[in-house]
Amino acid sequence: MKFLVTGGAGFIGSDFIRSWMAHHPTDEIVNLDRLTYAGSRARLAEIEGEGRYTFIEGDICEPQIVEQAMAGCETVVHFAAETHVDRSITDAAPFIRTNVEGTHVLLQQAHAQGAQRFIFLSTDEVYGPVLDGAVDEQAPLSPRSPYAASKAAGDLLAQAFHKTCRLPVIVVRPTNIYGPGQFPEKFIPLCITNALEGLPIPVYGDGQQRRAWLFAADLYDALDVMIRRGAVGEIYNVAGGMEQANLEVAKAILALLGRSQGLLELVTDRPGHDRRYAMDDAKLRALGWRPQVSFERGLRETVDWYRARTDWWRPLAQRLREDSYHWLNRAARSSPPQASGAVL
Repeated sequence: MKFLVTGGAGFIGSDFIRSWMAHHPTDEIVNLDRLTYAGSRARLAEIEGEGRYTFIEGDICEPQIVEQAMAGCETVVHFAAETHVDRSITDAAPFIRTNVEGTHVLLQQAHAQGAQRFIFLSTDEVYGPVLDGAVDEQAPLSPRSPYAASKAAGDLLAQAFHKTCRLPVIVVRPTNIYGPGQFPEKFIPLCITNALEGLPIPVYGDGQQRRAWLFAADLYDALDVMIRRGAVGEIYNVAGGMEQANLEVAKAILALLGRSQGLLELVTDRPGHDRRYAMDDAKLRALGWRPQVSFERGLRETVDWYRARTDWWRPLAQRLREDSYHWLNRAARSSPPQASGAVL
């Protein structure tokens, strides 16, 4: 089978490519990525020379590039997206372009070329806050950030292409993913890298916003199940059930690193901040999937990786901090909260 993977130079996409090629030794993968600030070909340097792997630097919003990249591919796995909520509050335009317009271009080309399966990576944030219980796939969408709204638009477009054009789409709505190699602006790697350098760890509001967490390897297993056994036209939540308050996650990271809890810094909450996400993933579990990595084990492995790989993250963190200083100044003038990094 031949795959087109979009956003394969990012954290989740590169992990999928690496894992899929290891488990499916006859499959071919074309990786289409624009190499924005969070993407790097170095993530997949070990497979660059393999004949089964092709990298194309390009924009999913460009039909000719997408047509070229998708040629001969039976399955499309669409990871490419702008994903940082705080950035979307400051400037939503890149999110609308990539997450909506780019998704539309991919869906059109997949339909034109007769793709056999189109996997769209959505997010639990499309449901909006879930204060009690857990929502299943039939729950209404109620996104509250520009990021979540852009993902909901792509999600609905994918469903529409299935219903109207009979494109064989599967929509995947995962919870928060974490693990080794995640870009340092995300919450868990931000906490780890700041702690390692003795810098404050910013946490929005009272830190009691609750999120479910899933180790990246468990998401790969879920995608493997859905690609092989998932029903076309279906939506699958991927939750894992490992719910934690943001403040408790930050405290656990400090404990693993042996750093002072005094590094924690509660900062002004951001506008429209969802208090809790929670999904019911019984539909996926009925296909035989179960998460294999506990949050405690996954967090320990992630902390150990960043502790050992300062060569990888330190230049990125420094660049991000220099970037964030100017970005946060712009954000302050537009009234989002002031903080010293990315928080959930």
